[in-house]
Amino acid sequence: MFVYTQRVPGDVPTAVHALLLSTKQLQESLRLWSINQATETQVSDVYVQIGTQFNTTIHAFAYHKIDLSDIHSIPTDLRTVLEQCLAEDPSPQALALYMPEVRRVLYKLLKGLQAKQDAWKAVGGIRPMMPSESR
Repeated sequence: MFVYTQRVPGDVPTAVHALLLSTKQLQESLRLWSINQATETQVSDVYVQIGTQFNTTIHAFAYHKIDLSDIHSIPTDLRTVLEQCLAEDPSPQALALYMPEVRRVLYKLLKGLQAKQDAWKAVGGIRPMMPSESR
């Protein structure tokens, strides 16, 4: 599934929202993979989408001179666990084995973004950076 991202420099709320939607799509695609309703390629495509949204988010924050270097390892961390998971045969057991680590990485991403909310407000961020359902 394609997520539209507005290409306005520094649009932090749109970038963060799209990134969070992509992480939800990843979790769903992994669930579907585990029951043979999604392919490894489909899961990988969502991972690539997350990478794109992650870079858009990094650039949006950088536009406002807000550093996100503390979460730069997220795409690599996520790729590592996904490669391990997808090397297994699809099954609920494989998902159960790897999903806690996937969630740990996504939680680190969420916490890293939440930690920048004050910096976002300090640069005059009027719109909430994160949707209220993610807080």
